[in-house]
Amino acid sequence: MPDTRVRLIDHAGPWALARADLGGGGPVPALVSRDRILDLSARRETAGARTVTELLERWEAVLPVLEAVAADPRATWRPLADASLHSPVEPRQVFQAGANYRTHVIDLAAAHHDGSDGRSVEQVRADAAAAMDARLRQPPFVFTGLPSAICGPYDDVVLPRDGEQPDWELELAAVIGRPSRRLAVSEALDAVAGWVIVNDLTLRDKVFRREAGALGADWLSAKNAPTFLPAGPVLVPRPAIPDPGDLRITLRLNGQVMQDESTRDMIFDVPRIVAHCSQVAMLLPGDLVLTGSPAGNGLARGRLLRPGDLMESAIAGLGSQANRCVAEA
Repeated sequence: MPDTRVRLIDHAGPWALARADLGGGGPVPALVSRDRILDLSARRETAGARTVTELLERWEAVLPVLEAVAADPRATWRPLADASLHSPVEPRQVFQAGANYRTHVIDLAAAHHDGSDGRSVEQVRADAAAAMDARLRQPPFVFTGLPSAICGPYDDVVLPRDGEQPDWELELAAVIGRPSRRLAVSEALDAVAGWVIVNDLTLRDKVFRREAGALGADWLSAKNAPTFLPAGPVLVPRPAIPDPGDLRITLRLNGQVMQDESTRDMIFDVPRIVAHCSQVAMLLPGDLVLTGSPAGNGLARGRLLRPGDLMESAIAGLGSQANRCVAEA
């Protein structure tokens, strides 16, 4: 079993929200403050909430309560190293924005190009850049994923035995904090409770099926293997990072930097993505809205995941993940 304990989380703000096993028989909602953790499940102030989802379902009322608990000098904090951390959220719905970083899309277009259409790689990159400019006049491209793919921030990632091109995709995810439908872009951030790191892994060889033709991409097969969505370690509340428009995203593979980009490279910003999702579906408290992955993925680098690889992933202000790849038994 992987070691899911950590001694310190470098998060923005004075506290963050976690799901942690503190030796009491399963994960409970908890506050994290750098190297300390506080069990919320027995606190009178949180009305005995046993899950993070329960807190998110009344987030507007709970947020000032959590702020007061975090500042209470009488609170009994424990060392963070005493806890095993799980994904901080258990969403009912997962919305995944695709092809939302300009450089990433251009790099993938070049990586997929086989020269059969007579274009040079330079022309392919130029055409992809022009397509990105044109996309801004259209809605974001979003598909849905399965919550069963989620695992914890320090869990092993299991590489499916029928997949040939497993790849990483580190992303910023917004966590919804209230039921939301038909949001305007100007009010979309008000529906966000906070931010979480996710690594939205992909089997590149499963994305496009030759026999499918115009039916499009097979995101079910490409994205939803168990453990293919490490999340956490914490949910950082939105007041600690009110604007996610310039956060550094970094992924290291076995110590080598692969992704190192800012959220400034997004084509559609977070409010536009959240608002678009709410035009299509009812967003529920605890839902995840993924915002796309920046350049530096394995396919473009010619280096895909193998058993034994260690992915170390970080987003500024949200902490970091460490996931070892293992072969499916």
